[in-house]
Amino acid sequence: MFSKLYSNIKNFIVENYKFLIIWGIIIFLFFYEFPFVIYTPGGIVNLESRIEVTDGYESDGTFNMSYVSLVKGTLPMILLSYVIPNWDLISSSEITSEDSSVDDLLELEKLYMTSSIDNATILAYNKAGADINITREVNTIVYIADEAETDLEVYDEILEVEGQVINSVSELSAIVTDKTVGDSLNIVVSRNGKEQNCTAKIYDTPDGLKIGISFLTTYEYDTTPEISVKTRSSESGSSGGLMLALAIYDALVEEDITKGRTIVGTGTISLDGTVGAIDGVKYKILGAVKNDADIFLCPLENYEEALSVKEEFDLDIEIHGVATFDEALEYLDS
Repeated sequence: MFSKLYSNIKNFIVENYKFLIIWGIIIFLFFYEFPFVIYTPGGIVNLESRIEVTDGYESDGTFNMSYVSLVKGTLPMILLSYVIPNWDLISSSEITSEDSSVDDLLELEKLYMTSSIDNATILAYNKAGADINITREVNTIVYIADEAETDLEVYDEILEVEGQVINSVSELSAIVTDKTVGDSLNIVVSRNGKEQNCTAKIYDTPDGLKIGISFLTTYEYDTTPEISVKTRSSESGSSGGLMLALAIYDALVEEDITKGRTIVGTGTISLDGTVGAIDGVKYKILGAVKNDADIFLCPLENYEEALSVKEEFDLDIEIHGVATFDEALEYLDS
C-alpha cells in the first residue's frame, strides 16, 4: 500500500513539477517576511467602549487612543509602500536590536501596554478620589546590556536582590552603589513560574556602577468601583496611557470633561502624571483626522513635530501639547 502511495505521489510531482514550482515561488513571495516593516496611518480606539466602571458616569463626547499600523515586510506590502501615500518602508534593524525580531518587539510592547494600563488606572483613581489598593508589584526584566555579566534573562520577574524586595529602580541602584566593581549581586527571580537563584556582576560606567539590566513594573490592585479594561491581541505599546487615564477619570467623576467633543491623543503616562514622548506622531494625527477628531492631545516633546505635520498636510484639527495629566485636564476644561 505504501509503495503504491509513494508511486502515485512521485508520478504526480513528475507530471506537475512546473506547476508546483510556480506555486512555491508565489507562496514564497507573498508570505516570506523581508527585513522591513511598513508604518501606515492608523486609526482611533474609542476607549469608552473598552472601559467598564461599575456605575460609572457617561459622557456626550469620547476619549480615543490613536495608533500606528505596523505591517510586516512581505513583498506585496513592500510594493504597495511605493504606491500608497504615507506608507513608509523602514528597515527592521531600525526598530529592533541585533539579537531580536519584530515578533520579539511586539511581545515586549504588550508588556509595556500592561504597565501603561496599570499606571493610567492608578493615576485616574487617585486623581478622582476613588479607592484603589495596590496588592502586589511585579518587576519584570525587559533589557539586559551586552556588557552585563549575568545569568538573568529577559522576562525574569525579580523577587529579591541581596535578600531585599525591590520596588523601584532607585532601590536597586541604592544596593548597587553600596558595592564595588567586580562584586556579584545575588538575585532571586521567578522564571516560567519557578524560582531561580541568579547573579549579576557590578561594573563601572560613565553614569556610575551598574549591573546592566532594566525592569518594568506592573501592578495588581483592588478598586472601588470595580473596573475592567479590554484589549485586543493585536494591540501593544505604552503610548495610549494619557488617553486611557483621561477616559477612566471621566468615568469616575460626575463632570463630563469631554463636553461633547471627539478627543484623540497619544502619550505615555507615569504614576505621578508625567506625560512621556512617543513615536509615530505623523501616522497618529493622520489617523485622528481621518476619524473626524476635534482635538489631538500629544506630549509636549512631540508638539512641534505635530504642528509640522498639521502644516504639511493642511489638517483641520486642534493640536495641544501637554507635559502632565493635570495640564490635559486644565486644557480640556478651558
